Amino acid sequence: MKYKNKIENMLKKYNGIITASQITDAGIPRYYLSIMLKNHELTKADRGVYVQPEVWEDELFILQYKYKRGIFSHETALDIHGLTDRMPGHYVMTFPANYNTTKLKQKIIKIKKSKLKIYELGIVEALTACGNKVKVYDVERTLCDICRGKKEFDIQLVNEALKNYLKNRKPDIYKLMKYAKILRVKNKIQKYMEILL
Repeated sequence: MKYKNKIENMLKKYNGIITASQITDAGIPRYYLSIMLKNHELTKADRGVYVQPEVWEDELFILQYKYKRGIFSHETALDIHGLTDRMPGHYVMTFPANYNTTKLKQKIIKIKKSKLKIYELGIVEALTACGNKVKVYDVERTLCDICRGKKEFDIQLVNEALKNYLKNRKPDIYKLMKYAKILRVKNKIQKYMEILL
C-alpha cells in the first residue's frame, strides 16, 4: 500500500500525470501501475505515460516525454510564452540536424532541424497550460525563429508577437539582437523594432 500512496503523492506533484520512468526512478515496481490501470485509477495516455481519469491529457508534456530531443519552437513556443492568440494547428518542435525524424512524419508535429550549435541556443523550461514543465526556446529565440525563412514568414504573426513582447514583459533587446545576428535575421528584427519602438 505504501507504493500506491507514493504514486498518488507523485500524481499530486505532477498534476495528475506520471511516467513509467518516474516510477522506476522512485524505486516503485511498475507492477503498481498495472494495478492502478486495472482499478481504473489511471489511464494510459501513451507509451510510458499515465494519467488520472479526471485529468486533461497534456499533449505537450506527452510529446516532450516521447521525443526528448525535441524543443518546442516557432508558433508553439509563441503560444506557450503567451505572445499570440492564435491556436496552432500543429505542434512545432526543433531537433538536432542529425536526429532521425522519419517516425515523426505521420505525427501531429511540424519538424524543424537545426545545427547543434544553434539547436542549443536559448533552451529554457516553461509550464504548459496544464502546469507541466517542457523544454521550449526562450522568447527572444522564438521571435528570431518566426522571422527566419521566406516561405513560412508570417508578417501578421511577427507583428503581433513583437508587439506583445514589447508591451507585456521587460524586453531584453540586447539578447534579441544577439540572437538575431547568430540566426541571420538581424535586418528583419531591426526593421520591426524601428517601427514598433
